[in-house]
Amino acid sequence: MELLDMELLDTHNAANIFFTQAARPDLQDTPRLMVPRADGGWDPVTWGELAQRVERLASFLIDRGVDAGSRVAILANTRLEWGVSVLALMAARGSLVPCYPTLTAEHLAHVLGHSDAEVLVVESEEQLARVLQVWDRLALHTLITLGPMDVQTLARRAGLDPDAVAARTHPLAQAEELGRSALEQHPDRVRQRMAQITLSDVAYLVYTSGTTGLPKGVPLTHHNVGMSGMDWIAVNGPLVSRGDVDILWLPMSHLYGLGQFFLGNQIGFVTHLSDPFHALPLLPQVRPHVFMSVPAYWEKLTQLARAAATDEPGQHAALAALTGGRLKFCLSGGAGLAREVKDFFHAAGILIIEGYGLTECSPNLTMNSHQDFDFDSVGKPMLHVELKLADDGEILARGPNVFSGYYKDPKATAAIFDEEGWLHTGDLGRFTDQGFLQIIGRKKEILVTSGGKNIPPANIELKFKEYPLIAHVMVHGDGKKYLTALVDINDDVARARLRQTGVEPQGTLRRQPQIRRWVQEHVEAVNQTLAPYETIKNFVIADEPLSVEANTLTPTLKLKRAVITRRYLERLEGLYRQA
Repeated sequence: MELLDMELLDTHNAANIFFTQAARPDLQDTPRLMVPRADGGWDPVTWGELAQRVERLASFLIDRGVDAGSRVAILANTRLEWGVSVLALMAARGSLVPCYPTLTAEHLAHVLGHSDAEVLVVESEEQLARVLQVWDRLALHTLITLGPMDVQTLARRAGLDPDAVAARTHPLAQAEELGRSALEQHPDRVRQRMAQITLSDVAYLVYTSGTTGLPKGVPLTHHNVGMSGMDWIAVNGPLVSRGDVDILWLPMSHLYGLGQFFLGNQIGFVTHLSDPFHALPLLPQVRPHVFMSVPAYWEKLTQLARAAATDEPGQHAALAALTGGRLKFCLSGGAGLAREVKDFFHAAGILIIEGYGLTECSPNLTMNSHQDFDFDSVGKPMLHVELKLADDGEILARGPNVFSGYYKDPKATAAIFDEEGWLHTGDLGRFTDQGFLQIIGRKKEILVTSGGKNIPPANIELKFKEYPLIAHVMVHGDGKKYLTALVDINDDVARARLRQTGVEPQGTLRRQPQIRRWVQEHVEAVNQTLAPYETIKNFVIADEPLSVEANTLTPTLKLKRAVITRRYLERLEGLYRQA
């Protein structure tokens, strides 16, 4: 089947798709989003109401100079205003720079500074305070605040001119009102701007972590994400339909959550907005048809259902009660899901789909489907994706969904593409006889938690270099809910510090309680500099020094992660059993 309808693709970027749908007579007055209230109820936002707010904010952004090439950043948790803001900036022909709400000030300085962001939508005073710490390194000319904030006091605390910062700040309601006034004079200004959007315009500039160093900017054009979206619907379209109910709790600062929001616009979902803490309890109440999540949530549902009954029929009935009993499309992403969880759901009549991709690929490369799946794989290549394996088993990708290169980083671009235009994913794979792709390892050293966070361990490990007591740290936690670590100490430093405190080691040096207390202090100090999902929750101390001779370090003194993990796996895994 030929899916590449260029006329449709030319006109259906995310903003045009939304406004086309919102103009449908059968949708205008029906709910698009359901916003949670403090009392447990819901406030519906219709397609027409949402379109009105988006158009007004887009009009304001046009007045603030947003156009092709403008970067608009959003620093907020998943909420109604995230959707309003992203659609508005795209309608104004701007490019989205999504920011995780927990980014540290230094990370924000890099993402907002390197991207040349001009406008920032910010949710809370605490987030804005982090931005103001690095304000002088940024090019922001407009702040849009989503809640009440004492901007002048925050600016004063950061040593900035409070009036200058306040002059650039607009509460969202004020921005929408200014946009409405401008629309009275030029009613077609937003539609005219949307008509100028081209396939080559950058839709998103997403910052993704490498194995070391600062995150790199990935520009994805409307053509990239449009082709990926078309392929996604070709695979999963039969399982979703207009009027389906879903729960969106995933971070919209990630392509997974953002993709769910845009999919809801394209298909016509009734989306209940939530957060990570309330998503699972909402399932029996909302009774969704569609649920997209990370492995940790599917694992939790399996545990609850199995604990509810001793027999399989009883467990399946419990699962139906826990999920609301209407699930027809389930997607797991962010990390690999255990086979036993997929089998349990499938035996209960619920299929969980998995795929594989990278931010650089918009993001999908492969996916299982309801008609053609293998639970020991990540599916088959998408329709417009080419995949092959290098001689060492590395997965190489090519296609219209693949980005063209990192933003302002030609060296990194040259490193990820070969002369034939194949993108080197850094992941190792193999194909089954039926053509399904299996992931068997990583060339790149990135940990993916069960919550879907991509974490380069080397960035965390480097922070321990300033502590003489600690020789090496290896962060552990791929596929886990949180991070742990193996810590190698400097024996000579440890002995000297013990003598200074008048303590003579009794027995094995590395098992001295005082040594562990000192290491704990260093871990806690480093944790203070990390985002919550990067922090080390527990650790073990290596039994002996890591070394070249012991085959735990390379000749250049890099960690041999696979070797170390094998030797200490039981102790590291024990840290999770203790929790």
